[in-house]
Amino acid sequence: MAFIKKTLITAVVVSIVGIGAFSWWSKQPLTTGEPPIAFTVTPGSGVGAAAQQMVQAGVPVNATLFQILARVTGQSARIKAGSYELKPNTSPRRLLTQLVRGEYAQEALTIIEGWTFRQMREAIAAAKTLRHETVKMSDAELMAKISTDYKEPEGLFFPDTYLFAKGSSDLQIYKQAHQMLLNRLNAAWEKRDANLPYKTPYEALIMASIVEKETGQKSERAMIAGVFVNRLRTGMMLQTDPSVIYGMGARYEGKIAKKDLTTDTPYNTYTRYGLPPTPISLPGVQSLSAALAPAKTEALYFVSRNDGTSHFSENLNEHNRAVNQYQRGISKP
Repeated sequence: MAFIKKTLITAVVVSIVGIGAFSWWSKQPLTTGEPPIAFTVTPGSGVGAAAQQMVQAGVPVNATLFQILARVTGQSARIKAGSYELKPNTSPRRLLTQLVRGEYAQEALTIIEGWTFRQMREAIAAAKTLRHETVKMSDAELMAKISTDYKEPEGLFFPDTYLFAKGSSDLQIYKQAHQMLLNRLNAAWEKRDANLPYKTPYEALIMASIVEKETGQKSERAMIAGVFVNRLRTGMMLQTDPSVIYGMGARYEGKIAKKDLTTDTPYNTYTRYGLPPTPISLPGVQSLSAALAPAKTEALYFVSRNDGTSHFSENLNEHNRAVNQYQRGISKP
C-alpha cells in the first residue's frame, strides 16, 4: 500500500514538473538576434505537417512538442496556410498564435500618384513576392476580372501603399486598388460642389487625372481644377499638354512640338472640345478633391513660373504678358 502511495506521489510530482517544463518551453524565444526565418504552411496541412514544414524551413522548434502545444490548447485545427516569418524572440506559444490568426509575412507595394496604368502594371509585374496570374492578360482581360462596369483601366486604381502576404495573387492588388479608387471617388462625388459640369463620377475622375499631371504643387490643384471647370463651362478647349502627351503614346520623347498640338488624337485637347475619353493617370486623393471641389475663381489661364508654381490669369492679354515674363524672359512693359 505504501509502495502504491509512493508511486502515485512520484507520478504526480513528475507530471507537475513535466507540465512546468512544458509551460516554460512554450514561452521561451526560439531565436534571439537572428534575421527572420521565412517559412510556408501549405494548404490542407494539419498541425503535424505544419510543424514539419517549419522545421524543414529552418525554424528551430521541436515538432512533437509544438503539436502537443497545439492540441492541449485546442488550436490544432485552426492553423491557417500561408507564408510566414519567424521573428527574433518569438516563443512557440506566440508562433502558434501567429499561425492561428494568419499573421502572414507582409510585403509592401507602392503605386505612385500620377502613374499611368502601364506603369502600375510594370511595377506589379516586377514584384517578386507576388504570385503572377495576370502578366499574360491583356488590359481588357484584366479589367474583365476586376469590374463589370469599366472596360478601360486608366485612372481606375488608387495610388497608395498596399500590404500583402508573400505569395498572394497579383490580382488581389488590382482588385484592392480598384475598390479603393471607387470608394474615394464616390465619397468625393457625394460631397461635390453644386453645378459642376460633370455628368458622372467618371467624368470627375478624368478631370482629377488631368489635375494630377498638371501640377506637382498640392496647394495649386484646386485652382488648376477651377480653371479647367471654367473652360468647360464657357465652351473653351481645355488645351492641357499632359492629355496631348498621353495621346502621343510612344511618340512622346520628352518635348511637345507645334505639330503635336495640331495632330488630332482622341486625347488632343487642342483639337477637341470637352474632356478626353478616359483618365490619363492615376489621381491621388488631393486631385480627386480638387476636381470635385475646385477653387472659386474667374481665371481661365495659367502658366508656370518655372519655380514649381503657376501664374493664373482671367483674360488672354494678362496670360500673354505672363507667358512673356515667365516663359520667354520678356519683362513686363
